[in-house]
Amino acid sequence: QVQLVESGGGLVQAGGSRRLSCAASGRTFSSYRMGWFRQAPGKEREFVAAISWSGSATYYADSVKGRFTISRDNAANTVYLQMNSLKPEDTAVYYCAARQGLGVKVRVEEYDYWGQGTQVTVSS
Repeated sequence: QVQLVESGGGLVQAGGSRRLSCAASGRTFSSYRMGWFRQAPGKEREFVAAISWSGSATYYADSVKGRFTISRDNAANTVYLQMNSLKPEDTAVYYCAARQGLGVKVRVEEYDYWGQGTQVTVSS
């Protein structure tokens, strides 16, 4: 089992940048595929980015491709989401998630563990 704690959220102006971190407990962090999701008020939780256990493979939602970068540091048990060129429509609660199964996935139901979320608000 793994516990996830996100940090780094806050208020940022449009066009700005923010880096989110997700710290994981446990000694088997490197065996998990990791993902970032987000949920805006009144909307369903949606996929943002995912990364393989080694970090060699990454996947992005079309809406963030070219602006966001997911990375991980297995020695530090941490996954990151670097967000650049932020837009007001990026405003949401951002969640970190871990997946035990094989393969990097993009659906909410394919992830086993979730953090509590961190709010990102982008002002225009």
